Amino acid sequence: MHPAFSVIFLTTLIGLGQGLFLAIYTAQVYSVVELIPMTQGDDRIVYGVGSIIALAVLGLGLVASFFHLGHPERAWRSVTQWRTSWLSREVIALPLFMGSVFLYGLFHFMGWNPLLMTIGEGFPIDLTLVMGALATVMAFILFLCTAMIYASIRFLQEWSSPLTVLNFILLGGASGFTLATLFVFYAAPELVGFIGGWAIVLTITALLSRMASLVRNRLLRPKSTPQSAIGVRHSTIRQIAQGAMGGSFNTREYFHGQPQRVVKMVKWSFLLFVFPLPILLLALGIIVQVETLLIAAVVVQYLGLMAERWYFFAEANHPQNIYYQAA
Repeated sequence: MHPAFSVIFLTTLIGLGQGLFLAIYTAQVYSVVELIPMTQGDDRIVYGVGSIIALAVLGLGLVASFFHLGHPERAWRSVTQWRTSWLSREVIALPLFMGSVFLYGLFHFMGWNPLLMTIGEGFPIDLTLVMGALATVMAFILFLCTAMIYASIRFLQEWSSPLTVLNFILLGGASGFTLATLFVFYAAPELVGFIGGWAIVLTITALLSRMASLVRNRLLRPKSTPQSAIGVRHSTIRQIAQGAMGGSFNTREYFHGQPQRVVKMVKWSFLLFVFPLPILLLALGIIVQVETLLIAAVVVQYLGLMAERWYFFAEANHPQNIYYQAA
């Protein structure tokens, strides 16, 4: 498939924003149940500003999506097919998630945080905790909707797998926790080890999941052949032309157009930039408490995520390319 940079930015940025919110809410939950100390800084900074940054990243992803539309003025129509289309469900889930994150941050900023109940050994459940739980549910619904846009296409074997959904969740979570590590370095330094540790764990888990999908896709065998495409059972069929003198929508949109050496270079680049390099930079940054290392981890990992998403699209081999890729 042809990797559109608008969709690359959309999927990586909203995943980054989702992961960032999940990171700051995880810190709040852990502090409530006293698994980590309460933050020494102002909650309005840790949770409020964190929510603003997450919303900004999500907003950038939303803006990027408009560059993929042929008629942006008709974007509102995309919600009408929610019964059958995962894209329509994503269009609904994204603003709902952004709205819940906005309310979560607003409640922290305004101090609207009344105690609602107490559970177990005196664990307080307040309004922001409930709002954060709702936003967390919406974050995972959004992950599911985004990933299922691709995983639900059965004839694209490389995408049609539960690993597609798992990779979207883990890669978004890993990148978001990495960004959150940099954020808490300034907002709540006592949380750097906690958030950074989770970022490393998620990055390692994402590596295992992505490697599993690469191995799976390498072992795939095409279900369509030149014989099945034209309904001829002869064992030897040779195509000498693609049936057109020039390019067309089919040749542009269903094939990446790059030589195989470029595709391999992108694959090894993202395997290096998304996983081992950020892990090394995060570990060093946590140990020596140097912001430059954490900034480098965020930048390197996001560049790697863009390469990973490009490869994700380029790796999908549309059955029509049996015909249109012939010289």
